Amino acid sequence: MTSDPLLQPFTLKTLELRNRVFSSSHEPAYSEEGMPKARYRLYHVEKAKGGVALTMTAGTAIVSPDSPPAFGNLHAYDDAIVPWIRAMTDDIHEHGAAAMIQISHLGRRTGWDHDDWLPVVAPSPLREPAHRSHPKVAEHWDIDRIVGEYADAAERMKVGGMDGIEIEAYGHLFDQFWSPATNHRTDEYGGSLANRLRYPLEVFRAVREVWPKQLPISVRISAHDWVEGGITPDDAVEIARVFKAAGADMIDCSSGQVSKKQQPVYGRMYQTPFADRIRNEVGIPTIAVGAISEADHVNSIIAAGRADLCAVARPHLANPAWTLLEAAKIGVTDVPWPKQYRSAKVQLERNLEREKSMAAQAGGASPLEQANRALGV
Repeated sequence: MTSDPLLQPFTLKTLELRNRVFSSSHEPAYSEEGMPKARYRLYHVEKAKGGVALTMTAGTAIVSPDSPPAFGNLHAYDDAIVPWIRAMTDDIHEHGAAAMIQISHLGRRTGWDHDDWLPVVAPSPLREPAHRSHPKVAEHWDIDRIVGEYADAAERMKVGGMDGIEIEAYGHLFDQFWSPATNHRTDEYGGSLANRLRYPLEVFRAVREVWPKQLPISVRISAHDWVEGGITPDDAVEIARVFKAAGADMIDCSSGQVSKKQQPVYGRMYQTPFADRIRNEVGIPTIAVGAISEADHVNSIIAAGRADLCAVARPHLANPAWTLLEAAKIGVTDVPWPKQYRSAKVQLERNLEREKSMAAQAGGASPLEQANRALGV
């Protein structure tokens, strides 16, 4: 078995993953009226064939009809989605990968297919500047109803055979409640961090109650609002601590999307420090996300104990077989490929070996540098 951290197995409860590559849900809108198109299923199955350990589906499946639809979200509130989910998870499993799904209520956050006149709810009546929505304040009956809708959505995903579930915050209703930048309430759901976490915890406990105990629940948080008066990485550690105590199995560490005034500091693996702090200060498995695009990035994160899984999004849009390609690039040849693809595996490994040999003969120069030398450039 390879010693590369990228390809080491990982177990979370009864979920056994073949490596540390987590394909996050940065997919195009492949749904129609809330139901997945055939292309959507194919997209995730191709990633499973391409070697990922786990593919996160949905790009957020909305739990309620009053959650503003954005970017072709799936309708997790509709029973008709269950057979679609079951067929997709069966196909993903056939190729050795696991499947999780994100569920969420988007709160005031809307997308290209939202009509401004449709009512949306949020903790406070703050206009959503990026998407032009004008939310009404979530009343107690709204809160109670949405908690139940989360639990119902989780039940549907359980029947659909999902291996895990992730409650999505990332700028959505969860984030809007616990961020002081968007929660200006004065009742028991506002004020202190403990109060601002009250609603997200009510949702989590309702989902935890219906979700199989042997299967994991992840919570995706925005660990830094990148705006004055918003959530800080110190707050994120406390949020993770609270969810761990409530029974969360993993924290997916992203950032931003709460305020249009955000000023993130981008860079390679720029959000990994959030996963690092939460993993090592709270003692809960984490997922590192953001600008992770090479095998060496994953190897360094896992080897250093900064996270347990690495989410790779955009590279999988460009190449669903990213995991197999990166393994070949670092010289690992014992990773199994689908039978139909094995001739491509042999050719790829041969070509990569040839490139390395040519570079060594040219003193370490890349093929482009060698070409330039030949042309006298």
